[in-house]
Amino acid sequence: MRNALSFGLMVTSFVLAAGCDSANQETASQGSGASSTSGGGGGTGGGAGSGAGPAETQGCEPDVTLFVTPDDPAERGPWPVGASTVTIGALTAEVWYPAERGSEAGKTGVVYDLRQWLPPSEVGKIPDGAAPFQTCGCYDELPLDTAHGPYPVVVFVHGTAGFRTQSLAHMEHWASRGFVVIAADHPGLYLGDALDFNFTSDLPGDTQKILAALPIPEGDLAFLAGHLDTTRIGLAGHSAGGNGIAKLGGEPGVRVIIPLAAGGVEPSATLESTLVMGGVLDKVVAYDKQIEGFAASSPKKRLVGVASTGHLFPTDLCWMTNAAGQDIVETAKMYMIKNANLASGLFDCPEGQLAQELQRSIVNHATTAALEETLACKPGNPFEGIQAKYPEIAEYQEALE
Repeated sequence: MRNALSFGLMVTSFVLAAGCDSANQETASQGSGASSTSGGGGGTGGGAGSGAGPAETQGCEPDVTLFVTPDDPAERGPWPVGASTVTIGALTAEVWYPAERGSEAGKTGVVYDLRQWLPPSEVGKIPDGAAPFQTCGCYDELPLDTAHGPYPVVVFVHGTAGFRTQSLAHMEHWASRGFVVIAADHPGLYLGDALDFNFTSDLPGDTQKILAALPIPEGDLAFLAGHLDTTRIGLAGHSAGGNGIAKLGGEPGVRVIIPLAAGGVEPSATLESTLVMGGVLDKVVAYDKQIEGFAASSPKKRLVGVASTGHLFPTDLCWMTNAAGQDIVETAKMYMIKNANLASGLFDCPEGQLAQELQRSIVNHATTAALEETLACKPGNPFEGIQAKYPEIAEYQEALE
């Protein structure tokens, strides 16, 4: 099933929203669901194709078979990405997953209509021609690649005024490299609730509900049954979402936690790896908080501080525009969306910030490296040489024992 997602604003102290390029909008079929072939991760990469296809490799256990992924963690993986909107208890969530190669042929990519995340009173204010849309290099309801796996899982948690596709470019990237990725809209925190000043969220509780549904997937998740490696799970979250997962390192199967523009992670006897990332110019959650969080986390841990970036560095929000070139805050003000006047001070897109593709590449590299190292048992240290590749990384620290 496919629910259109809504137009993003930021209203409160942790602003978490993002999307993919609005390129190719004119060719998109903008109904409630899908179209367009351009996506946040740059098309299908190695997903389509004929012939022998990519080589195979063993995962962490003898019964796990995966495609070999490119050595560069920032390079898109060999799987086309399927997308499915699901219900997990009372949560609406999106699943991005490795799909059968070639199954996307002739299909158009998913487009999310961001207006659908506004409060009901605001949805009709923005006309079709002025609405920003979020395009994805993923395809609606493709068949899961059941010939490979079982697949490790990544659960992503948005933050205040965010929504489940806010970091779509990164989540579809992880799925293209062999992860099943799940992100939910969190009641009492997502965009519509934030605009109505309804702050009653329980991020740890919501995340625990998602984790509890994974061992025996039912209902909308039934297509994943038998194909998830629930002994290898990663959690990632941006800002308030990062804080919401900080104490979940002891949950069954959780081995990696990645807080983005948040803080650190509470030590756990079973947590194997932590990656703390921050934007050096962050005006919402100061970069000092990432340094403090890294220091308080237990090894194995890494810190990546990205120069010339603000709070929204793991998102595409700063570049998301409508057909007229207006960003989402400008659009909201023009059409008098409630509380849009509060957004400007929280739209943390520093003047002279790094280019969109460069920020994406850095985040994709670091997060994928952390996930594949522990959840897919990819050999070597995937962070080796990361500052040489990206001089824009102002600080890199690691404590591996």
